[in-house]
Amino acid sequence: MKKTVGIIGGMGPAATCDLMEKIIALTKASRDQDHLHIITDCNTAIPDRTEAILRGGPDPVPELQKSARLLEAAGAELLIMPCNTAHYYYADVAAAVHIPVLHIARETAAVLRDAGVRAAGVLATDGTVQSGVYGDALAQAGVEALYPSAPMQEQVMRLIYQGVKARAIPLASVPVEDIIRDLRDRGAEKLVLACTELPIAFRALGLTDGCLDPTRVLAFAAVKAAGAETTAPDPW
Repeated sequence: MKKTVGIIGGMGPAATCDLMEKIIALTKASRDQDHLHIITDCNTAIPDRTEAILRGGPDPVPELQKSARLLEAAGAELLIMPCNTAHYYYADVAAAVHIPVLHIARETAAVLRDAGVRAAGVLATDGTVQSGVYGDALAQAGVEALYPSAPMQEQVMRLIYQGVKARAIPLASVPVEDIIRDLRDRGAEKLVLACTELPIAFRALGLTDGCLDPTRVLAFAAVKAAGAETTAPDPW
């Protein structure tokens, strides 16, 4: 019997929808009833994770735990969070419930390890980069994490916050190809789009070649953990 999946969403709303779409696409189904039961809490009251980690902003843990408990009470049997930076608080979320919580960075690191990747470029928010969410997970999997230079990281943040979240600038105004080229010149065999807004931007820009989408990795892992068949052999 398939398990009910709970999504701690709202970080941001577009990324939440993107995860749901990927779960649906990765579930082998010929009718509605073959799909997973998904309960989503699009909790936009969760404070900004990067602001909290780097500048002492409002603590997101209470709202994260609130969403986790709400989803468990509603019948969720496993939880996922479509926000990479929020995994800095993974232990706090997992401790608030009695059901499994999948970890996006650990799942992604395992995929890279199994593919024989030795070095990966990590594109993420400042909070994710400096918190070590991916650095730790990749190191444990034997994969070297490479990050953009400071000027390039500023452009990554523009793409995430002004390009996707706020829709205040054209995505093409960010020199994404330069960021990719720099990381590949430094030895990155694959690029990890380690912010849930980035797959949306890269797909729109047509720059997904050689990129691993942790949102897709998380969706793939959730489908398998929930006991459904997948439409693909792996999350690539």
